[in-house]
Amino acid sequence: MSECCGQKSFDGTSRAYRRALVAVTAINAIMFVTELSAGYVANSQALKADALDFGGDAATYTISLAVIGMSVSVRSIASLLKAGLLAIIASFILISTLVRVFADQAPEAMTMSVIGVLALAANLSSVLILLQWRSGDSNVRSVWLCSRNDAIGNVAVIVAGGLVALTGSFWPDLLVAFALAGLFLKSSLAISSQALSELAGARRRNVSEAKAPS
Repeated sequence: MSECCGQKSFDGTSRAYRRALVAVTAINAIMFVTELSAGYVANSQALKADALDFGGDAATYTISLAVIGMSVSVRSIASLLKAGLLAIIASFILISTLVRVFADQAPEAMTMSVIGVLALAANLSSVLILLQWRSGDSNVRSVWLCSRNDAIGNVAVIVAGGLVALTGSFWPDLLVAFALAGLFLKSSLAISSQALSELAGARRRNVSEAKAPS
């Protein structure tokens, strides 16, 4: 978030936040491998979509760790990179899900539900770890948005698994994949907007400092 009342947004420069970020990065990396494998076994597009989100999060959290303590401009550019990664993931999910529309093959509902519950537990742990740092600059906020998206996505996967079991249709699986892609795009736009605002603010400050008499 932008500066307010003369105070700067939290920029992640604390040991506790770094430890939290390392922990959630490890959780996301493990769940990426687990859920992607289950997605192929169960033939579930929703599981694959959620797994890609785990993988994207692990990558973006690593970027967040790398730029902590750097200038506002560097952190904002890193946030734009993360927003771009979210948009790429969303686009891939949309395209691959559209292809699956013509496959007419229902996924394995039990695997969807079991892995969905496991992923939800992992993401709720991440959300609880990051809860006190849900506000801050675009670099910090992008971490929170990614974790929140994961938890929402896991609930949707579990619901889709139940609907697939009840109906025998592949549509609940595909609809959840489409919804997750939309959520990722929305977060990408929110992160980009904040990062661009921070970049503009940093440039204005640099211009003001350059013009100030020495």
